[in-house]
Amino acid sequence: MEDTIYQFKEKTIDGEEVTLDKYKGNVCLIVNVSSKCGLTPINYTQLSAIDKQYREKGLRILGFPCNQFAGQEPGTEAEIKEFVKQYDVNFDLFSKIDVNGSKADPLYVFLKKKQSGTLLDAIKWNFSKFLVNKEGVPVNRYGPKTAPNDILPDIEKLL
Repeated sequence: MEDTIYQFKEKTIDGEEVTLDKYKGNVCLIVNVSSKCGLTPINYTQLSAIDKQYREKGLRILGFPCNQFAGQEPGTEAEIKEFVKQYDVNFDLFSKIDVNGSKADPLYVFLKKKQSGTLLDAIKWNFSKFLVNKEGVPVNRYGPKTAPNDILPDIEKLL
């Protein structure tokens, strides 16, 4: 169990605490998101389309707002929820977290340990992505500049 995401509890963007074992049997794409990044339009547009296309096949996208990169997610949870409406986002969003440093969310500490980065394990920018298999094990990590559509072949293999 300690090698899976299922051991973690997170707060949804609405403040409800959920255990990630609710995603058992699904492939998950975990992304640190932001509203004011140059990568925001392509990522939210593609993530929303992928969610619509693959949700019934067992894909779950988990978005974690983070304001650690140039202050590009300054809004409140309510403001973030309002912002993503323009991209027709229906995937799961969580409360704002830190992904690096001493206050990094335990889920992200785990993800970085399981799928280390190039040079440093730290998350380098908004829209870093972790692909998790149906057993809850992180199997791949993608940098911020990897567009969600470029991950589709890996997602399809796991589904």
